[in-house]
Amino acid sequence: MFQIDLKSRKAIYEQVVDNFKRLIVTGVLQKDEKVPSVRDMSKSLTVNPNTVQKAYRELENQGYIYTVLGQGSFIAEPPTEGDSKEIAAIYGRMKNDVQELLFRKEPMERILAEITKWSDMTNGSN
Repeated sequence: MFQIDLKSRKAIYEQVVDNFKRLIVTGVLQKDEKVPSVRDMSKSLTVNPNTVQKAYRELENQGYIYTVLGQGSFIAEPPTEGDSKEIAAIYGRMKNDVQELLFRKEPMERILAEITKWSDMTNGSN
């Protein structure tokens, strides 16, 4: 379900966040589905519970999960409208990443093919 690369430069909590986002966006995790407890997730990933707690806090701050006191964390309903500032920030990061790929001589066709592939996965076409 989750893939953590201990050799990656990306922090483990960020990898947990990214894995959750991928599973949510692709529909593997559904709205109101219970998320494993911090303790259970840390055991299955063999990482410190504080790392998982930090990832859950970040996911909650970004609106991907919500917490019900005494019951745990659950997958949040995707927003129907995006906050224009947040959307602009995401496009800004995307622009920077595409510019980095172009600087590294990646062809635009491959970049667009990857975006199309992700879109197809998200929409259930793949």
